[in-house]
Amino acid sequence: MKLTITKFIIPILFILLWQASTAGHGQNFQILPSPVKVFLAIINLFREGQIITDILVSLKHVLIGFLIASPIGIAVGIVLGYSKTAKKLLAPLIEFIRPIPPIAWIPLAILWFGIGDNPAYFLVFLGAFFPIMTNAYFGVVSVEENYKRAALSLGAGKKEIMADIILPAASPSIFTGLKTGLGISWFMVITAELVGSQSGLGYMIQLNRLLLHTDKVIAGMVIIGICGYFMNKTMEILEDKLLPWRPTS
Repeated sequence: MKLTITKFIIPILFILLWQASTAGHGQNFQILPSPVKVFLAIINLFREGQIITDILVSLKHVLIGFLIASPIGIAVGIVLGYSKTAKKLLAPLIEFIRPIPPIAWIPLAILWFGIGDNPAYFLVFLGAFFPIMTNAYFGVVSVEENYKRAALSLGAGKKEIMADIILPAASPSIFTGLKTGLGISWFMVITAELVGSQSGLGYMIQLNRLLLHTDKVIAGMVIIGICGYFMNKTMEILEDKLLPWRPTS
């Protein structure tokens, strides 16, 4: 109980400091609205109903892009970690593309796919693919060689080694990549919607910025944070269910 209460101390202090900073008469509330105004803006957004559609649109962008990136990223990471030949062939291209920030692809995404959902899917895919692929790769290469040799000495084939040793041992690292990729996906979809979409939370924030509705801008940011928090918690619950044996800190 004490630990639970402790978790809320910093957020409460942050809100109190925020409220205090907006208490002066000289404060321009269009620049920094108070927590109360933001809370009321959130209530009004849900009362109007459009925010629910925006949330669902952003979640759709994230889930589709993430679900495309996940199997491809895991597969490429496993292949790179397992096959030296594949690593020699693919690593130079991957290492060339990986340092390019996904945000830098926005102009090309709009040029290639136009305004709408497709640029968001593409950018989410790029944002999620590399952390998923990298963690899958490191999960495979970090498997102890002694385990593989022991399995070979017992007559195991390549399929058995992959299914019974490599994949279980690499799974915690793969899930780390999935959680990181999901977080970056959420970041990327908001960025994509700010400039290349006509719906979603990013579009809502951009629209209210132009209208100088700063309370709704910050309300959108709060909603984004809440959605991202619950998405991460969902991944943690899924990890606990699927990998109960994994090492925990």
